[in-house]
This record gives sequence, C-alpha cells and structure tokens, in this order.
Amino acid sequence: MAEAGINVSDEYAPLMRRLDAIAPLLDENAERSEELGRLTDVVVEALRDTGVFRVCIPRELGGYEFAPHQIIDSVARLAHADSTASWSVMALQMVTGTTAAYLGAEAARDLFPDVSNGDHALIAGQGTKPGTAVRVDGGYRITGRWHFASGLPLADHVHTAAQCEQTGAALICTLPKDQVGQIDDWDVMGLRATSSIDYRCADVFVPGSHVYEAATTDNPHGGALYRAGLVNMSSLFHAGWALGVGRRMLDEMKVLAAEKTGKPHAAVDTGQFHAEYAEAESALRSARAWVHEVWADNAATLVRGELLTAEQETLTRLALNNATWSAQSVGQTVYKWAATAALRRGALQRFFRDLHAGTQHITSGPVVLQNCGKSLSGLAPGSTWTFLTLHENP
Repeated sequence: MAEAGINVSDEYAPLMRRLDAIAPLLDENAERSEELGRLTDVVVEALRDTGVFRVCIPRELGGYEFAPHQIIDSVARLAHADSTASWSVMALQMVTGTTAAYLGAEAARDLFPDVSNGDHALIAGQGTKPGTAVRVDGGYRITGRWHFASGLPLADHVHTAAQCEQTGAALICTLPKDQVGQIDDWDVMGLRATSSIDYRCADVFVPGSHVYEAATTDNPHGGALYRAGLVNMSSLFHAGWALGVGRRMLDEMKVLAAEKTGKPHAAVDTGQFHAEYAEAESALRSARAWVHEVWADNAATLVRGELLTAEQETLTRLALNNATWSAQSVGQTVYKWAATAALRRGALQRFFRDLHAGTQHITSGPVVLQNCGKSLSGLAPGSTWTFLTLHENP
C-alpha cells in the first residue's frame, strides 16, 4: 500500500548543490547539444551523477520522492542553468516516477531493481494522443505513432498511451525502447537538444503487468503525491520549468543592464525600462508564489486521503498556464530591452527560443485555458476533468 503522507526529502539540498556544481558544464555544452539535437554525452553523465533522475521515483523503491515544492524548485534550478537539459530531465523524471508509482510489484522488479545504485529504467514517451491497444492473453498488442518523446535518447524504455479497442479505456503501456521505431523528425526553433522525436510501433505485445489505466489515482508505490494523477503531476513539472527559464531571462537582462548603464543613449537608464523590469519581476514572482500555493493546497488534500476536487484540478491547470505565459511575457520584455544583443548566438537567444517552444506544449494551450475559465465562472456546474478535457454534466 502507498504511504499516507507527502514525503519531504532530505536529498533536496544536496541535489541542489550538485546541480549548481554542474551548471558551468551545462553552459559550456549547450551550443554543441543544439548542434547534435541531443544532450552531449558529458552532460548526460554529469546529470546521472547528480542523482536527478531519482527525484520522482518513490522512496520505497530507492528514489528521492520529492515533495511538490521540492520538485518545482529543483526543476526550476536546472532550467535556470540549461533550459533544454531541464526539459529532458523534467520529462524523463515525470514519466519514470509515475510509472514506478502506478505499476505493481512485478513491473517494479523488472524496471526498478536497484534504484539507489542507479539500476533502474529511464522512461520517455507521449501520452496525449493515444494509439490502439488490443487485449490479448497476458496483456495487450499496441499500434500507433506518437509525437514529442522528449529525452528519448537518454531513455531505455518508452511509456505510451493507447486506447483499448474492447473497452475504450485509455491505457499507459511501458515497453523497451528497442521495440519502437524512432523517427528522426526533430527540426525546430527551440528546445533543439531535447530530441523530442516521433516514434511508432505495430502490433507490439506489452504484458499486462506493464500497463495501467491513464486516469488512475491508485499508486501501489509511493506516498500521497502520486494520487494527484498523471496530468496533474505533469503540470507540477512543467510549472517548475517555466519559472526557471523566466528567472534566467531576467537574470540575463540584469547582467546586460549592468554592462549598458552609463553609456550614451542607454535605454536601460530610462524610467520606462525600470518600470517594465519591475513589472516583469512582479509577474514572475507572483506566478511562482501561486504555483506553490496551489500545490500546498493540493498536498494538504492528498495527505487527508482525499482526491483533488474539480476546482483544485482547474486551479492546477490554470496555475501552470499562468506560469508559462508569465514567463513568456518576461521573455518578451527582456527581448525588447536587450535590443540587438538578443539576436546574437548565446544564452539569451537560446533561452528565448526555448521559452517560446515551451509555450506550445498542449498543457498550456488555449483550449485548456478556456475550459478553466468556463469552470471557474460557474458556467459548467458539476463539471470534471479527464486529462485536459473538461466534461460537463448533462
């Protein structure tokens, strides 16, 4: 049985120090990672050595099982250092950790035999547009093509959504990466080094032990946090990423302002710049505070043994949307005042591109925002969420 409470990990502060220690290495390799379309080998090794891939794995299996506030801030810290590395780690950790929580003992023995010594699966994949699953003796046979498998080069297994033809249930299936065909189609403006490529498979068998219902809030492993469900866990990680990238953009502008101030016609010496920088700081800090507030409330509910209410799920999605687009607004402000410095290759341009790529994720899309407003305005009474869709009661 899962533990009742929210684990607050003692590994948080040591991990943050280790992430800070590798930040210069991440920066040195960022351009090369973009050229390769994946993180360099030295960056991957450094990330593994920090233990960051244990952040979301349940403690009882040897992971860190960070609390919500620890997840938000650790993802943000890594995003501040390298937005692409953080996106890959974010995706891998969320998928790997929830797989460990939602699958049973047989799958745990296979995928997570010795987590504390680094012997565990790393799982990437996609869950928003399902393929098909046909129930057969002992499991399912799945077919489909899926998009945006962020971090796939680092993974050894794939988590993928499929809809059961017999029952209509949405399933999450975990299978070895070598059983899917990878499609090298990642040619994009930002997040280039995530290698968020497509993949496909046809009539591949997945044992029932490695399949769970996508909407589950029942976790055989780990504490109360995992009862938030897959989509809310995804929102938690994505919010941390947006906040970290927004903070890096402001910090880059602060350095640039120090270089420009006092020079003839320096725009940073105008009252307009001062006011807009203050507004950007306010927007980002407010977004961060609200994300933490929402997740503190979520955690309190989960600790009581209750599931999140429809309103809490709405606010979780809305807080992510607000964090994402607040960070985007910060990026626009920085781009404006950085002037031609933002056009040149380097950290400022790279983070700006990555930030805008990140806004296109479906979890921060306009339809989700519209549904949040419909729910909160009282125009969809009794409505509930299934993944990113708001279902209204007749």
